[in-house]
Amino acid sequence: MSALAMSAPAVVGRALAGSSPSGLAPIRRELFLAAKANESVCALTYYTRPAGADLMSLHSIFKRSDTIEVAYARYSSDNGRTWQEGEEIPTFGKRPGAKLRRTMGGALSDPATGRFIRFYNQALLPTDNPLEGFWQWVVRHCVSEDGGMTWYLDEEIIAKGAEFNAAHPVPGVNVGHNCIMIGDHASKPIFLADGTLILPVVISPVGPDGNYTNPGGGYTYCDAAVLRGRWAADGRHLEWELSQIVKGDPSRSTRGMDEPTVAPLPDGRLLMVIRGSNDKKPDLPGRRWVSYSSDQGRTWTKPEYWTYTSGEFFFSPAASSQLISHSSGRLFWLGNIRPDNPKGNRPRYPFVIGEVDLRTGLLAQKSVRGIDDRGPGDGELLALASPYSREDRETGEIVLNLTRWGARSVGADFKDYNWTADAYLYRIPVA
Repeated sequence: MSALAMSAPAVVGRALAGSSPSGLAPIRRELFLAAKANESVCALTYYTRPAGADLMSLHSIFKRSDTIEVAYARYSSDNGRTWQEGEEIPTFGKRPGAKLRRTMGGALSDPATGRFIRFYNQALLPTDNPLEGFWQWVVRHCVSEDGGMTWYLDEEIIAKGAEFNAAHPVPGVNVGHNCIMIGDHASKPIFLADGTLILPVVISPVGPDGNYTNPGGGYTYCDAAVLRGRWAADGRHLEWELSQIVKGDPSRSTRGMDEPTVAPLPDGRLLMVIRGSNDKKPDLPGRRWVSYSSDQGRTWTKPEYWTYTSGEFFFSPAASSQLISHSSGRLFWLGNIRPDNPKGNRPRYPFVIGEVDLRTGLLAQKSVRGIDDRGPGDGELLALASPYSREDRETGEIVLNLTRWGARSVGADFKDYNWTADAYLYRIPVA
């Protein structure tokens, strides 16, 4: 076993202007994995069994945007105090006429069966351009009965029904014309109380010619949805169905509905918080969006701006966010809130946590607390994004994995972007 390399924990986090939660212990930030020169490290940590202290750390190496060069798994049996080196997870390969790429998604253990399920995207890209994924991505999943040590299943998710196959995995998706994918690993899978597995996904829309279309005019465009999984009669495979599509208004969000995150509310509804964008149209407000389901994720309401419980709007850049249900019965949201209107993806700081009102599904403004922000030594291109959080089973803290992308960059021009970015772990007390 090797001890995790860390710096001394730094005390971070502050209340945002206009919100001052009191009586909370400070948030602590630790270096989780240091990056090599010109590489970014993005790490995720998951519990691999329904109870206990067994964790998997899955970290990916980036040298360019939206492309993983390689991923590695590590394991801990003592709640992350020490880690044992695991194996390399291939994310790149050459194929006839294309290059295979993979990106890592979320994972979870089934409280009923004890099985551990991990998700990832896969595509064959003809010229290895990440944008080709909008014609090519599919979602795959692995299933383990020994906490992720071995896998008895590794296959593409295909909806139940004779008409669906690897080339046509779900309604409305035909590989080579459009795609289905996990928008970001913050789109965390969850199990509902009745055993249904909910996996938030996005789908690239098609036009009249049956090919991917971009009606908003931004960098990319997609719609949101969830995949609903249930164990089949054999008890070892999952059967899948696709929900109703959550479609945005391209005149209000230029990149559609992206990177959904889902959590249950006490009244039985599901809450979906969605990334929007004003890319290419900076006069539009940069907002979060919200949709609700009253039938366990089969159908969804028309998405609208997500607001504070007062009805007041807030600004948020185009970046992933995450809902996390806590054992106390509370529901938290982690993401970016800006004091001013962002321009598309930027700026992606500060990064905050706030409590969701369980009756309305809206954000309680006075609960919003800063986790991290741009500091004196950070570049203007800093992006606090792509979070992955879990509740610590020993302390009840929310443990957040987050990379400080672009912190070492100088200036505001991406031609000078410095890819060297470390992965951090934040410990957020829950009073």
